Amino acid sequence: MGKDTIANIITYIRNADMNKKVMVQLPFTNITEKTVKILLREGFVENIRKHRENDKYFLVLTLRYKRNRKESYQSFLNLKRISTPGLRIYYNYQKIPRILGGMGIVILSTSRGIMTDREARLEKIGGEVLCYIW
Repeated sequence: MGKDTIANIITYIRNADMNKKVMVQLPFTNITEKTVKILLREGFVENIRKHRENDKYFLVLTLRYKRNRKESYQSFLNLKRISTPGLRIYYNYQKIPRILGGMGIVILSTSRGIMTDREARLEKIGGEVLCYIW
């Protein structure tokens, strides 16, 4: 795992989604845990569990798919990394963008921790925009 943990989370989930994997195993960090809990709370992920293997901790995610009549699985999870280590993007609470008119979420890193755009607007705090999810 590299230095950009948010980009790695997005890449792990996107690769598993493209290959129709039901479960994804992510290395455990505090940022990973808080970001994944937001995904679970907002309904983008079905389940999370913590797994220990050889003195290393992992988070195992169960991805959510919707099923068509033709018995094919279709994903509804789109992720986009916004702020990178080379270019940080910050917004105050009034300028935080709305994704799909409020259907998607923006994950922010604020002075009070990692939270969604709705929570940041309610608390009237801005922060670094980590990613968009719709």
